Amino acid sequence: MKKLPSVKAICLAIIVISCIEFLTNRLETVTVLSLDSTVTTIGNSLIETIMLRNQKEKLEQKTYYEKLNTKQEIEIVSLKASAPEIVFDGMTLEELGAKLDLSLSSNLSGYGMSFAKYSIDYGVDPYLTVAISLLETGCTWTCSRLVRENNNVGGMKGGKGYYATFNSLDEGIEAMIRNLSNNYIKKGLVTPEQINTRYAESSTWASKVNNYIYKIKNA
Repeated sequence: MKKLPSVKAICLAIIVISCIEFLTNRLETVTVLSLDSTVTTIGNSLIETIMLRNQKEKLEQKTYYEKLNTKQEIEIVSLKASAPEIVFDGMTLEELGAKLDLSLSSNLSGYGMSFAKYSIDYGVDPYLTVAISLLETGCTWTCSRLVRENNNVGGMKGGKGYYATFNSLDEGIEAMIRNLSNNYIKKGLVTPEQINTRYAESSTWASKVNNYIYKIKNA
């Protein structure tokens, strides 16, 4: 007959098995915790790396667009600076001066730029200033003595009823245009018809000025 284990042996065996299970569970727990901690650490590092990379990319992208915008602004300013300024009737100052020169003869030949510059400076229609000069001086063909001797290109009066005298044609041109600006244009007299009543006694003065304006425009 086979001998059965004693109660003492059975209890000892149970205690040993329990200890083994306890230690096994503790080891698994420690391993799992250790593994979770490692995974968490690796995950955090990876997230931080991705975040830093994204921030760097955004910063680089922002810097790129800022540089691009600055470059475009500089190019626009440079383009504006280099583009010729249109001052009247779709023309630059130089083009306007050249056009006015086509209608100027005799002593006024080559003074288109003076008429152009002072007209723009004083806010007067350049065609109007040249037209009045041509009518008052006869410089379509041969300039009058008033132009040749007095440099007076607008038939302007000086003191005591005498005609005004200027040191140069350029000075005379500026004085005439300044007079038109201050005493006519700024007071609302802008057309030849409106100017006629104060500038000349002849009732046909305005129509003659308009004829000259037409020729100057189409020169």
